[in-house]
Amino acid sequence: MAKIVLGIGASHSTLMNTHWEETTHKAEAERFRDALYLSREKIAASKPDVVLILGSNHFRGFWLDLIPAFTLGVGECISSGESGTPKGPQRVDVDFARHLANELIEGGRFDLAYSARLQIDHGQSHAIQYLLDGIDVPIVPLVVNVFAPPLPTFKRCEELAKALRDAVASYPADTRVVVIASGGLSHRLPWPDWRDPHGEDEDFMVRAWLDGRENWSDYDVRRRQIIRAADAAITPEFDDRILDLFASGKASELAEFTTQQIEDEAGNGAQELRTWLMMAAMLDYVPGERLAYEAIPEWLTGMGVTILDPAGTASATT
Repeated sequence: MAKIVLGIGASHSTLMNTHWEETTHKAEAERFRDALYLSREKIAASKPDVVLILGSNHFRGFWLDLIPAFTLGVGECISSGESGTPKGPQRVDVDFARHLANELIEGGRFDLAYSARLQIDHGQSHAIQYLLDGIDVPIVPLVVNVFAPPLPTFKRCEELAKALRDAVASYPADTRVVVIASGGLSHRLPWPDWRDPHGEDEDFMVRAWLDGRENWSDYDVRRRQIIRAADAAITPEFDDRILDLFASGKASELAEFTTQQIEDEAGNGAQELRTWLMMAAMLDYVPGERLAYEAIPEWLTGMGVTILDPAGTASATT
């Protein structure tokens, strides 16, 4: 039977790649990066056979012509490669991925979308770049809609995670699984609710999300300009509270949050915390360890890393 051996929650920001030299909070940036490298070492030490990456979509793999709440990659996986992130085909454990899809759908546990040719963006590939570099392991990508409302509720994300946990456990091979949640913490992107844009920039964004399937790169220069012009909106108090929930084994409380509550307290970017909740639920909410937290305004984001190690938790309680 397959076994989940480690969980990682890690913020992402492509500005790490494109604006490292312009980052003035260099010590904070280096501490965060070092925490990613430490996490990578822990992943390697766990000897995974497959890594399940729970990540968001930034309108490069999905567009407003079709937005599933959850999409599991069960075949080819292509990374868009924006902003210095990995580009091109990524190795997928197809047998394991299709087992998860079959168990969820045919078993009547959960109806989710699946893709035999999935395009991912930095919502997944940032984790591949910083957490899996040098580790020869296939992935299974799961993309969660966190930017095109209406969004799946936190409670619904928890329900899927529990179904995934059971599907993993039913896999007949002796497979070691690491779960990575990519995204968060508090940040606010200059992205509109697509249903009600205001002004030229927001109209442009919505048009890009509608028409970008074949030519997303044509929109990227102005899109990056809009993002770079945004003011940082980081809420360290919120981030501390969330990281404390993970450290104390109480991350299940995230399931009670609403989309509006997250928006009000921590910005639209914090909707990515759905992936962190799912990761923790898959590991039965074992207490975690905070490896880093840094508020880095140049990256617009509260940057955190936490690790959930069921083996370490078990040894600590014996």
